Amino acid sequence: MTELADRTCIPCKGDVPPLKGDALRDLYAELGPKTKWKVVDEHHLERQYNFPDFKSALAFTNRVGELAEDQYHHPDIFLSWGKVVVKIWTHKIDGLVESDFIFAAKTEALPRA
Repeated sequence: MTELADRTCIPCKGDVPPLKGDALRDLYAELGPKTKWKVVDEHHLERQYNFPDFKSALAFTNRVGELAEDQYHHPDIFLSWGKVVVKIWTHKIDGLVESDFIFAAKTEALPRA
């Protein structure tokens, strides 16, 4: 996963097809064998992070938001007491590209405390 996290998200111009099949599985494997990220319907990545309280979950949400601005790659983020759910896909093509996996790896590397 470190290799993915070291890459930079590249904004999609809409001129590529979404990843499917083997190409999708290969990038997913780069997230690591113990990843908690899930590929949903070959359309998006989703991961739930759990926290002991709202304050910690909010702090993590803000870190994800800062990362999104830095990478110019913006996930859907759901915040509730003790829980943050992150959904990633490339809206321009309504599916997954390499940058979605890069963003997932970078999110995974963020501090949680």
